[in-house]
Amino acid sequence: MPVGTRATVKGLTPQQIEATGSEIILNNAYHLMLRPSDQLIAKLGGVHKFMQWDKPILTDSGGYQAWSMADINKVNDNGVTFKSIIDGSTIEMTPERSIEVQNNLGADIIMAFDDCPSSVAPQTQNLARRRHAQVAREGTMTEEQHEIRLEQSIDRTTDWLARCTAAHQRPDDQALFGIVQGGTNLELRSRSAEQICNVDLPGYAIGGVAVGESPELIAEVIHFTAGLLPAQKPRYLMGVGYERDLVSAIAAGMDMFDCVLPTRNARNGQAFTKNGQIHLRNACFSEDSSVIENGCTCTTCSGNYSRAYLRHLFMSKEMLAGILVSVHNIHHFQSLMVDIRVAIRDDSWSALPDCWPVLMEPQKTT
Repeated sequence: MPVGTRATVKGLTPQQIEATGSEIILNNAYHLMLRPSDQLIAKLGGVHKFMQWDKPILTDSGGYQAWSMADINKVNDNGVTFKSIIDGSTIEMTPERSIEVQNNLGADIIMAFDDCPSSVAPQTQNLARRRHAQVAREGTMTEEQHEIRLEQSIDRTTDWLARCTAAHQRPDDQALFGIVQGGTNLELRSRSAEQICNVDLPGYAIGGVAVGESPELIAEVIHFTAGLLPAQKPRYLMGVGYERDLVSAIAAGMDMFDCVLPTRNARNGQAFTKNGQIHLRNACFSEDSSVIENGCTCTTCSGNYSRAYLRHLFMSKEMLAGILVSVHNIHHFQSLMVDIRVAIRDDSWSALPDCWPVLMEPQKTT
């Protein structure tokens, strides 16, 4: 599902999003609580009416921000104390407040508030992740201390789920999903899954992956944890987005996904194709009259916008550049999902890489 953190997928209208084949989008409870406020959105008829999107919406609980904004928050057993990114004021986000916000917003699927620490000890993370705020704060942790922090997080997440279910005022029209934590420790993942799935919920999610681990560890955790979730309920993998990762996760049994990758990369000039990414700012595209991908039916490619034109827009810093490539990238991933469903239906899974070479060994980018 495309990520529309602040009730907008950056630069795109609901009509453009729908044209990509998207049927659900993600909003973020924390950011909408701060601006314009969940109470205002409720007063104006709920988030669907507010953003003019008449299809399903899922709201993240704000638990992820406890990780991504770790330099301006403090986590304890009651919840998370944030420093507002709007005015610097103190914000108390508890499980009860998170559910209240999501009830006010009126999304179709709401997420339980969870404690999401770094999944691996900070000193073992890659360089890009070490720059992250939480890594800076926890960088002196030993591996033993990190394991204790992970155990603490799954106990909190279980306790917070009980508080979320008790606070949930709209169970008939808002499906509450629980989140399994545990980092890369499979024993802790198993314990968390048992505790979370012991609560009868409409769906379950795997959280705390793709926050610092290697691709191999991500795959191991997903394949292990997916098998612990009820097969008859929707299974949601949070924040994972590359094509090979999605196919691997679906093979493990996951059903739902979100990631900022298609739109964030688009705004930086990176377009996804079946053969790998292309970097449209590169000089090799300055006279390229072809579309991003021949045969693609997105409105950018079917509109015959050339790679040369898109490069011109990026080099000129025109906002249309990110919009056109965002449309293409979201459509790209939705098309992959369609082809995966066909492969499952027709039992032709092994043939999928023939149409999607990017699913094979990592491709070079252009």
